[in-house]
Amino acid sequence: MRTYFIGLLILTVTGLHAQDTLKLTIRQADSLFLQNNLELLAEKYQIDIAKSIEIQDKLWNNPTFGVEINAYSPSRGAFDVGKNGQKVFTISQLITRAGKRNKQVALDVESTRKSEYQFYDLVRTLKFELRQNFFETYYLEQTVALYDTQINTLNTTVSAFEKEYARKNISLKEVVRLKALLFQLTNDRADILFELQENQRDLRTLLNTERPVKSVVDSSDIRRYQLDRYTPAALKDRALQSRADLKVAQSQTKEAELNYTLQKALAIPDIEVGAIYDQASNYVNNYFGINATISLPFFNRNQGNIRAAKTNISYYKTAENARQNSVGNEVDAAIQKVGIAEKAYQSVENQFTDQFQLLSSGIYDNFQKRNITLLEFIDFIETYNESIKEYNRLQADRIKVYEELNYVVGEELFN
Repeated sequence: MRTYFIGLLILTVTGLHAQDTLKLTIRQADSLFLQNNLELLAEKYQIDIAKSIEIQDKLWNNPTFGVEINAYSPSRGAFDVGKNGQKVFTISQLITRAGKRNKQVALDVESTRKSEYQFYDLVRTLKFELRQNFFETYYLEQTVALYDTQINTLNTTVSAFEKEYARKNISLKEVVRLKALLFQLTNDRADILFELQENQRDLRTLLNTERPVKSVVDSSDIRRYQLDRYTPAALKDRALQSRADLKVAQSQTKEAELNYTLQKALAIPDIEVGAIYDQASNYVNNYFGINATISLPFFNRNQGNIRAAKTNISYYKTAENARQNSVGNEVDAAIQKVGIAEKAYQSVENQFTDQFQLLSSGIYDNFQKRNITLLEFIDFIETYNESIKEYNRLQADRIKVYEELNYVVGEELFN
């Protein structure tokens, strides 16, 4: 069953590469992400909604106009609205007090600002995910290329040994052991391909494309990840100034303060003023009058909402302080990770892979010439593949922790 799935996976991957592959550098991937990502496009609508609410709350209340006419009178008949009939016209306007409208607009403006910060925080989060997948895909493809070379060469070696076995020059045990090694390499390659397919899924989703994505990375993309220019204190300061999620928390506190001011203003009743014309039903004909109404705040003075709004300020200030502390700790942890990854990376000799590849190029010839034993050959192949795989993973992890530092600081530090 596993062999069936491996074969199916290989056919799938071959079909994908037969499609029009989208080859991207990290800069091109960033640009395409900002243009196409559907989550970002959806979040932009939230900003438009907030701005629309802001526009709406800036508008004045509409005046109210009313008409009353005589529908029927036994002595005068129906709809007697003429010169000697009866009709009433009223007009009124609600006048808000205590600056309610301006306070509501100020709250709306801050809400719009918060929506923008939430958008930038989403960009920060998704870009971090994009770059992780981008570089991990690149190094996984390097590992797959290694396995492809090994499997192709080992296939040739197995074919040669089968011929030697047919001539009775070697034992069946050696042929079977080589085939077992080939099967193991094929399985290991399939496991890496599974990882690649998950990364491809995520990359396509982030870039909103159906085409296979191939990561194009050169040495300059790797060399730019250096921490020498920054101190931990400077990075913390930059994070406190730049982190969009911290700005969201600060904006929520500001919103709570503005809402508290608004709720106190809502305790002051508004006034409705108006005018009336009454043709014949008042104490004199053709009566003109003015009126005003106001709610008397004897019982409801908005006490509950004011108290809730005041408590909300304390809640969001506490949440803001917690977020601020978290930012500092996240920066510290990311710096430590960079140090660990960089130390591990630097501990590997620069000529590590070159030496291994040089040795690998002659290992098959030496084995076929019987200069080394079967066990020595298998041990070398397993050690070589595992070492190169781990080295590629180390390089990917190194870039990941640098990108995590970008993420927790909220800036592009390594351009």
